[in-house]
Amino acid sequence: MGHLLAALLSIIGIGQLPAEPLKAPQPRAMTLRQAAGQHMVFAYDGLVPPQDLRRRIARGEAAGVILFARNVGSTAQVRATMRSLQQIRRPRGFKAPLIVMADQEGGGVRRIPGAPVRAAADVDTVSQARSDGRAAARTLLRAGVNVNLAAVADVARPGAALEAERRTYGRTSYDVTRLASAFAAGLRAGRVLATPKHFPGFGASDVNTDAAPARIESSLDTLRAVDEPPFAALIADGVPAVMVSTAVYPALDEQPAALSPLWVRGELRRHLRFRGVAVSDDLGTPAVAPFGSNGRRAALAVQAGIDIPLFAGSYRAGVEAFHGIVAAARSAHLDLGVLRDKARRVLRMRARLAR
Repeated sequence: MGHLLAALLSIIGIGQLPAEPLKAPQPRAMTLRQAAGQHMVFAYDGLVPPQDLRRRIARGEAAGVILFARNVGSTAQVRATMRSLQQIRRPRGFKAPLIVMADQEGGGVRRIPGAPVRAAADVDTVSQARSDGRAAARTLLRAGVNVNLAAVADVARPGAALEAERRTYGRTSYDVTRLASAFAAGLRAGRVLATPKHFPGFGASDVNTDAAPARIESSLDTLRAVDEPPFAALIADGVPAVMVSTAVYPALDEQPAALSPLWVRGELRRHLRFRGVAVSDDLGTPAVAPFGSNGRRAALAVQAGIDIPLFAGSYRAGVEAFHGIVAAARSAHLDLGVLRDKARRVLRMRARLAR
């Protein structure tokens, strides 16, 4: 697979970069609440962030925010709101830019009004994909968004939910690898960080995990040969973050991938040698509802190796998740040293946003 990846990267015109900067400002000391907070990217309702969120940012207890259509009145409004959050004074060591995430895939999945209008399913060439990535970056930067939860790196199968939603680049590893990598390269050229999704691959599911639990029965050999190569190429190119699916992949584990050490610490980190930030898909959906409260799901995800467990539904859900991580550390279910190390990984990603 190494020769194929090298050839594809050469075709796309992108070189290899480290997954993280070698040096980044770090806090001299980090409280438990700050360590837990650096795992949290908070959602909220409406156009105005809660005052409690502003206070969390001021204490160094939040890594950033994630935006949805409910937060967007206009590009100018979002830009002004994000600027006000970025300007909040924070403790020494936590002054790197806040993460501001959004899904700007193109087509029907665009949180900020504007480009790219073209859906992934309508992209035919590397040039188009790279152009769409640049266009997405321009749209996002105008709104103060610095991390795109894209590109979609899933290899579709007949009947796939994501293919029906026109969110996939194709049905072969080769096509998805070259087009998703080109989209990510366009984002990078536009100074927006990419977060390809949904590892280890969600193209074989006929249901979206936002709506129901999903189970993908592919063998590990198939997942590695068909679904993982686009992620391997993007990791080789130095993407700073990868989103992990909440589907169940019994080839390795009966737990959803985002709650599974075998998938996150094993397959993503050891097998694919990913050194960046692991982000979960939304942990507030039916896909993970059987796994307990928001706090318990967050703790399970962090124990599995996730750095940012996402809760898209509400600010309250994120707060509950935060308290779940704190409680797990206090009860020794989470090692505080490991929690701090993972928080520093998120801070290194935040430091990249200042470039």
